[in-house]
Amino acid sequence: MLVSGYFIAFEGIDGVGKTTQLFILYHELRGRGCKVVLTREPGGTRVGEAIRRVLLDDAHQEMSPETEALLYAAARAQFVSQVVRPALARGEIVLSDRFVDSYLAYQGFGRGLDLTALERVNALATGGLSPDLTILLDMPAATALARLDVDRQDRLERQSVDFYERVRRGYRQLAATDPSRYLVLEADREVEDLAAVILERVEVVLGLV
Repeated sequence: MLVSGYFIAFEGIDGVGKTTQLFILYHELRGRGCKVVLTREPGGTRVGEAIRRVLLDDAHQEMSPETEALLYAAARAQFVSQVVRPALARGEIVLSDRFVDSYLAYQGFGRGLDLTALERVNALATGGLSPDLTILLDMPAATALARLDVDRQDRLERQSVDFYERVRRGYRQLAATDPSRYLVLEADREVEDLAAVILERVEVVLGLV
């Protein structure tokens, strides 16, 4: 029996291919008749997309880590109340490109902000909501960043390799605290192979097999 109201987030540093895998899974589930919401964070709402533009604008290099963190939290609050909770209440599957783990990995481990403070802010933004399944794609930072188009990099993508390695280590630490919620995969492999492993796990948790 297919479960309803299920929340799946795709995580990982920039360049690991999470968006590609998100779209593959989305089309696979839609092809099976599932009701699926495809979204992203920050963004997903009119307010969130406006905040996203401010956050990623390369012209805003003076933005402080604290401002960045609060903007992400504001976008997430709108995202949860307007998109995620209503979709889950309708019994739909939500596939999100990033969620809370990105916040803790980038602003906490990457920027060095206090994790306890970030968790409190996030609790206000989400009301305690977390994904049912988090798919974490892992890859060395230098390898992932080499995949990015240098001419199209946003403010976050222009951070150093050291910054991204801190974020990567943060993701792995977060996954280690709750292994039942995470599917951690080495991303340096064929797209089709990764998609097959992801689908196999999702089929089980959604009752599609």
